[in-house]
Amino acid sequence: MGHLFSKKKQSKVTQQDKALLELKTTRDKIRQYQKRSESTLQRDRDLAKQLLQNDKKERAKLLLRRKRFIEEKLKQADGQLENIEQLIQDIEFAQVEIKVVDSLKVGNDALKEINALMNIEDIEKILEETQEAAEKQKEIDALLSGGFLTDAEEEEVEVELEALLQDTLEKQLPEAPTAAENPEVVLPDVPEQEIVSAEEEKEKEKEKEKDREPVALEAS
Repeated sequence: MGHLFSKKKQSKVTQQDKALLELKTTRDKIRQYQKRSESTLQRDRDLAKQLLQNDKKERAKLLLRRKRFIEEKLKQADGQLENIEQLIQDIEFAQVEIKVVDSLKVGNDALKEINALMNIEDIEKILEETQEAAEKQKEIDALLSGGFLTDAEEEEVEVELEALLQDTLEKQLPEAPTAAENPEVVLPDVPEQEIVSAEEEKEKEKEKEKDREPVALEAS
């Protein structure tokens, strides 16, 4: 159980980390100085106005001189703060670049290991087998869908199918009995005279009536 009480491994502090800490501490001190100086400037301004109102011109002049001195120091502090912040950003970005380079190196090593495990001949064999399997599957799909038949062959298949269907229907229908097989069935005789339609019969009746009308007129 000794490992349960072992201290956690601390990350190594680099010289860059120490430099960043020092720069940020200095930056914070400059900001504090700027804040105090701005408060002093405002207080001196107000006090100078009061002195002038009380006719204390020399003391007011002294405060204004100190005010000018503080303003010059503030300008210097602004320049120093800008340089420090720029340096902090440069160091932090350089640290990021180092991490990027380390990551690229690790990734490159991993890629090399993967490529070492892969044989070009094995890859070509796998690709060839995959291509053969895909072509075989296409042949199976084409065969199942009738893709190997031409239009003429498809038409022949349809004709043959229709013939088989017709033959099947004829076998399912019962055969009509003949006169020899069923002597009780008497078929009507076919009339020897020409069959006259109803319309032709009406035309003949009309012609007969026309022939009768002149005879009736002569008799009257």
